[in-house]
Amino acid sequence: MTYRGFTIAFLILVATQLNSCGFYSLSGVSIPDNVKTFEAPFFQNVATQVEVGIARDYTLALQDLIQDQSSLSLVTNNGDYIYQGEITRYNISPITATANNTASQNRLTIGINLRFTNTKIPDESFEKGYSFYHDYPAATLLQGAALEEALDVIFTQITQEMFNDTLAKW
Repeated sequence: MTYRGFTIAFLILVATQLNSCGFYSLSGVSIPDNVKTFEAPFFQNVATQVEVGIARDYTLALQDLIQDQSSLSLVTNNGDYIYQGEITRYNISPITATANNTASQNRLTIGINLRFTNTKIPDESFEKGYSFYHDYPAATLLQGAALEEALDVIFTQITQEMFNDTLAKW
């Protein structure tokens, strides 16, 4: 068999194997063929300290990530996968001090609880807490662009961890 013939035979074999597989992979994602949709209703903010609008922003970030990195379609009910939860922590605390005992850096920490329901395989459903932080100079007011940057860093990390736990299974 020639090199070209071998290559064609190999590609046909690989294509046949992928076609017969019950799962497909896109960016490390393993989703059964019978799973087509997901729900991610509004995550409530139940943290002691509340920042207005972050619950909506977080929910949209999670929805966007799942839609961008998988073939699942967002639905408002009867989803194959259901992402529910709440923001449980929003905390700003000093992390480093100057010689004058004042903060030189602060840390914003956000915690989010996820209840993931797999309606196709209920044994894969779980509840788990996620948390991440962003450090910023103490002289910076955490509002406007500074707040947006902090939330982007935190939400990117938490949504990716949730995605990995539910769809990539890493």
